[in-house]
Amino acid sequence: MANKPTACLALADGTVFYGQGFGAPGEVVAELVFNTAMTGYQEIMTDPSYASQIVTFTFPHIGNTGITPEDDEAPDPVASGIVVRWDPTEPSNWRAAGDLSDWMARRGRIGIGGVDTRRLTRAIRQQGAPHVVLAHDPDGNFDIAAMVAKARGWTGLVGLDLARDVTCRQSYRWDQGAWEWGKGFGTSPEQKPFKVVALDYGAKRNILRSLVAFGADVTVLPATATAEEVLAHQPEGVFLSNGPGDPAATGEYAVPMIQNLLDRDMPIFGICLGHQMLALALGAKTVKMGHGHHGANHPVRDTETGKVEITSMNHGFAVDSQSLPAGVIETHVSLFDGSNCGIRVADKPVFSVQYHPEAAPGPQDSLYLFQRFADAMRNRRSGT
Repeated sequence: MANKPTACLALADGTVFYGQGFGAPGEVVAELVFNTAMTGYQEIMTDPSYASQIVTFTFPHIGNTGITPEDDEAPDPVASGIVVRWDPTEPSNWRAAGDLSDWMARRGRIGIGGVDTRRLTRAIRQQGAPHVVLAHDPDGNFDIAAMVAKARGWTGLVGLDLARDVTCRQSYRWDQGAWEWGKGFGTSPEQKPFKVVALDYGAKRNILRSLVAFGADVTVLPATATAEEVLAHQPEGVFLSNGPGDPAATGEYAVPMIQNLLDRDMPIFGICLGHQMLALALGAKTVKMGHGHHGANHPVRDTETGKVEITSMNHGFAVDSQSLPAGVIETHVSLFDGSNCGIRVADKPVFSVQYHPEAAPGPQDSLYLFQRFADAMRNRRSGT
């Protein structure tokens, strides 16, 4: 490298990658994953499901479309840092309101460019998501031995409840709908919208927008809300959001609440961590994956229709399909590795998926899930 390295990525096995730093200076320890999406780096960085993770982008040109506030999935980036092949360039996009490096610097997030991301991705695929330390020092001073020791000493995501860290601190109402060309974000099309309570385990804004677009009046509650607090809002349906960390840890307080709701004739819809929370509440188990699923090009087959959807995914844990109890039907499976991607309860309006229908990689392959939730609430309202 012609220039002195100003950033360093140290893996727990002692492997070290040098590059050029951007964003904020500093050091962070996290789990390293790779994401195969060609677009959407801002949405990925602000997805709360990436808490305590550093994202390696397999697509080399990151930062070229800049940053725009409309694309944030949370108020600030949540991913600990990013690793890219080429240093981010000046943005070239009519929507750009800033550039990636400055945006990251203002928000305390670290980036490293000039890394052989193909080699790094192969290592993650072969060995699993490693624990790493990412450091950015404009002077290029790094204590490699200390960084490797810190990576080795980090306990990782297993047993870690991160939903508490990213959830809202108090309830709030969400009324912003889906974005339309030339119009911006819309509102609910229903004259009498369905009252929905969304449990925030790390909810993406576009999920809430999608709920509104399909006729919901959404009240968002913190992850630790009790069944009594949920029912006090008299919801016609309950949504379980995405989020980070080990589902078994979050389930310590979320599962009893969901089980209480399952005893009622209440439509329930879950996405990502919400899918895992629902599965745990129904009696299934979750497992840590080797390198997880992160990208906008994951094929998923609907086991009941045979339809294949192109989906967006971001998860490092999965529902163990072999542990699904009687009466819980596996509705979707990954065509990459056969892992579980969806369930429904046979005799209740209760269902969930592992992937992100609101991210629209298909682009509209999976939006029927929001319609299914709305139809379930409509049927409950009419008594059918």
